[in-house]
Amino acid sequence: MPLFRMTVCSFGLLAGLGCAVAAPDAAEPASEEPTRDDCNAAVAEARALAAALPPDHLSRYFAERHLHQALVEAGNGEFDECLDMAARASVEVRERRHELRPGEKLKVLGADE
Repeated sequence: MPLFRMTVCSFGLLAGLGCAVAAPDAAEPASEEPTRDDCNAAVAEARALAAALPPDHLSRYFAERHLHQALVEAGNGEFDECLDMAARASVEVRERRHELRPGEKLKVLGADE
């Protein structure tokens, strides 16, 4: 009986190895890492959403800052971070998290101020 078990196990092992050799691509999972194209598409979508808001809207200002950071991350090869920043920009525009009260204005200081 032990010889029979060893024989069955050996055949099972050989069959498994044969399948792995016959289909090497099946053993590797598909890469789910984001690419530059994914990042560019997400940034374009978020930019279109932000463009729908008036230029002086505070949520548009913050969304554009997020999009700028997304492009910086893409330039560094961090495409997952790029997608995250583009998603933040989209959420900022959709939820309009930042609103100015009537009469208030956004004053953005320059680099020399």
